[in-house]
Amino acid sequence: MPNDWDKASQLARQARSVVVLSGAGMSADSGVPTFRDAQSGLWERFKPEQLATEDAFRSNPSMVWTWYVWRAVLVNSVEPHIGHNYIGAWQRYLAGIEGSLTVATQNVDDLHERGGAQKVLHLHGSLHQYHCLDCHKAAAFDPAHTGIRPDQQFHRDNVLSAVDCPHCDSGLLRPGVVWFGESLPEPAFQTAIDALRKADLVVVVGSSGLVQPSASLPFLGQDAGAAVLEINPTPTELSNKADVYLGSTAAMAIPEMLAGLLT
Repeated sequence: MPNDWDKASQLARQARSVVVLSGAGMSADSGVPTFRDAQSGLWERFKPEQLATEDAFRSNPSMVWTWYVWRAVLVNSVEPHIGHNYIGAWQRYLAGIEGSLTVATQNVDDLHERGGAQKVLHLHGSLHQYHCLDCHKAAAFDPAHTGIRPDQQFHRDNVLSAVDCPHCDSGLLRPGVVWFGESLPEPAFQTAIDALRKADLVVVVGSSGLVQPSASLPFLGQDAGAAVLEINPTPTELSNKADVYLGSTAAMAIPEMLAGLLT
């Protein structure tokens, strides 16, 4: 009987319509701390939920703004790992044989894009996009210009000032992420649902399966007839329901699974 690794490789070879659903574990292999692990120095006194709401930003815009700018600088200091690169290559391979691969991620970084994936669906928004808190217009901002370092430690006297909106007189720029209490971006979420309903393989990688509504997405694909493959070093609530579970990291499992297909 084939083992789980053989089954995973077989599913990948047979698939023509793939959806990759990625979570924090995908980026962790590149050295990006998870949302809750990014609490050090000044940030240790805050729960992430205290820095990731509109109320928190309005109450203390400099503190919240600095936390997000530091996270963006941290992300910019790392590189996509081999798993990101293989997903980008898999997408190109399937496009070449009239198939498709859709990446829908809960991560707010751009590592999938830098790994070669196109038209990535950011279900929780992006650290690298900014818009006004009040007028909602998009605006450009480069965290590198702040001089913040990835290893920098903060105290209350060296936080940044929040940035005024260039379009209106009263607003401040905010990161383009989904804060607690906000809805997911409807176009990205609906596009992911549409892709899942047409998929023959759903790959769930590095996701805890705890954050709704994203945690329900693998089951939409499964209910529509897709096989579900989970990659995670720690079992989740999805593991026993997936067709194949690989207890491994993204950087190790994805190249191993696709080696016979892409090399």
